[in-house]
Amino acid sequence: MIPLSYYLVLSAILFCLGVAGFLLQRNIVTIFMSVELMLNAVNLSFVALSYHFRLLDGQIFVFFVMVVAAAEAAVGLGIIIAVFRNRESLNVDRMNLIKW
Repeated sequence: MIPLSYYLVLSAILFCLGVAGFLLQRNIVTIFMSVELMLNAVNLSFVALSYHFRLLDGQIFVFFVMVVAAAEAAVGLGIIIAVFRNRESLNVDRMNLIKW
């Protein structure tokens, strides 16, 4: 039996890697993947805590987070493709699409 603390430490490491990728990278695809990594780290902690306390609440939250992540992936990839077609670059520093 694997202790709960192992899952929570792994979740914290994955979340920190996602935050580091989000803050340090300039490629929009890498930033997008970092956000997905953070969502999956939270899902891991929800499932581990749900299993440890024998409650279904955490697994229900995971279901909703996965639905939001799927919607984010669909919309986000569409926006990334549109930005790449217009700017021919995925570098965040060169994006001024939202400015007036």
